[in-house]
Amino acid sequence: MESLFIAAPYTGYVYPNETVFPWSVLIVVYPYLTGLVAGAFTVSSLYQVFGFERLRPVAHFALLSSLCLMIFVPTPLLLHLGHAERAFNALLTPHLTSAMAMFGYISAFYVLLLMLENWFVFRPYIVEQAQKRRGLPGLVYRVASLGSNDVSEKAMRYDRKWIFALAVIGIPAAHGLHGYVGFVFGSLKSREWWSSDLMPVIFLFSAIISGTALLIVLYVVSCWLRKVRIDLACLKGMGYAMWGFMMFALVLEGVEFGALVYRGREGIDVIMEFVAGPLIVPFFILQFAVGAVTPILMLSYLFWRGTGGTPLAVGIVVSAVLVMFSVLMMRYNVVIGGQEIAKTGKGLLTFQFEFFGRDGILAAASVLVAPLILLSVVVRFLPPWHDPVAP
Repeated sequence: MESLFIAAPYTGYVYPNETVFPWSVLIVVYPYLTGLVAGAFTVSSLYQVFGFERLRPVAHFALLSSLCLMIFVPTPLLLHLGHAERAFNALLTPHLTSAMAMFGYISAFYVLLLMLENWFVFRPYIVEQAQKRRGLPGLVYRVASLGSNDVSEKAMRYDRKWIFALAVIGIPAAHGLHGYVGFVFGSLKSREWWSSDLMPVIFLFSAIISGTALLIVLYVVSCWLRKVRIDLACLKGMGYAMWGFMMFALVLEGVEFGALVYRGREGIDVIMEFVAGPLIVPFFILQFAVGAVTPILMLSYLFWRGTGGTPLAVGIVVSAVLVMFSVLMMRYNVVIGGQEIAKTGKGLLTFQFEFFGRDGILAAASVLVAPLILLSVVVRFLPPWHDPVAP
C-alpha cells in the first residue's frame, strides 16, 4: 500500500486509494461521441421537422453520420470494462434506479430509431438498386428492401409521415441520450468539480455545436472528394447554428465555472489551487481562448463583413475544427480534471498518459476514427446526396 501511495504524483494529503484514476481517456471519448450523435441528428431534424431548406443538401448525410457514430458509442465503455461480455448483465438483470444501467436500453432504442429512419429515407434508392443490380450487390439491396418495393406517390407520402414522426421522437431521444451523460456527472456529489445542476445543459449545448462542427468539416471534405461545388447557403446556415449555440454554451460554462469557484463549501481551497495551477493551460488557454473565443470572433467577423466564396468556406471550416477541439478539451477537463481533485479535498493528483494499452491514447483515437471509416463505406452503398423523398 505504501508503494502505491508513493508511485502516483500528487500534492497535499490524499489517501492511497485515490492515487489511481478509475476513468481514463476512453471515458473522455464516450461523451464526445454521444455529443456528435446528438449534434448531427439535430442538423438533420432542422430540415426534416422544422423545414430549414438551406440544410437540405446535408440533411440525409447528417442522419447517416449520426447512425455511424451511434454504433460506436458503447465501444469506449466496453473497452474500458475489459470484460465486455459483462455489460449484458445490466440488460439481463437491470437495476432501474441506476442511471448507468439504463444506458443500455436508451442507446438500444436510439440505434433502432436511427436505423428505422434511415431505412425510410433511403428506401426508394434501395428499391431502385434492388431492381437494377445483379449478383451479390443486388441481393444485398433486395434483402435491405425488406420486401417493400412500392415507390408510388401514395407510398412516398406514407414514408414522409414516418420520417417526420421518427425525427420528432428522435429529437428528445438524441438530446436525452447526451443529457443523461451530463446528468451522470452532475449527480456525483463526491466530486466537487462535477457536482453542478448545469452539467446536463452544458453537455447538451456543447453536443449540438460539436455535431454541427463535424458535419461542416465532413460536408466540405465530401464536396472536395466528389469534385462538386459547396452549397454556401447550406454551409453558412450550419455556421450560423454553430455560432449561435456556441455563444450560449460559452455563457453557460462561464456561469457554471463562476458558481463553482464562488461557492464557499468544503473543498474550495483545493479548487482554487486547481484553477490557478493545472487548469490554466487545458481550460483557460486551450478550451476557452483557442477553442471557443477564437472561432466566435472569427465567425463574427466573417458574418459582419458579409464574406462569401472561398474565404467564407475556409473560415467556417477552421472555426469548426477549433470548436471540435474545444468540446474535446471540455470533455477532458470534466472527466480527467474532476478526478485530479482528491475526494478528501486536501490535494491534487496528476494524470499520467499512456499511448498503448487498453485505456491508451491509441485506443481512444481508434474509437474516434472508426465511425468515420464506417461512414466512408456506408455512403458508397447509400449515397446521402440522393434525395428521393424530399417534398
